Amino acid sequence: MSASLERLVEIALRDVLDPEMGKSVVDLGLIYAIAATPHGAVAITMTTTTPGCPMAGFLKAAVAAVAGSVNGVTAVTVTLSYEPAWQPTMIAAE
Repeated sequence: MSASLERLVEIALRDVLDPEMGKSVVDLGLIYAIAATPHGAVAITMTTTTPGCPMAGFLKAAVAAVAGSVNGVTAVTVTLSYEPAWQPTMIAAE
């Protein structure tokens, strides 16, 4: 159950676009980890393109809201991490 819930959350997060880059947070490589418990609690570790990103609060809130809307998710925790530092090479190939 938790592995499929993690996948559903990842798919949903493709709808969260970075306003400056115009790509999804998933395609940009900003989502570092998604972990779900059997009870539906989801923990997401993400980053931003720069540590001082002015959109960090917006992106974190958007990720939490979209993940929370996935059927089966009971709680969401989003943690920002800058280790490893984001690199343009983390962007998914088209």
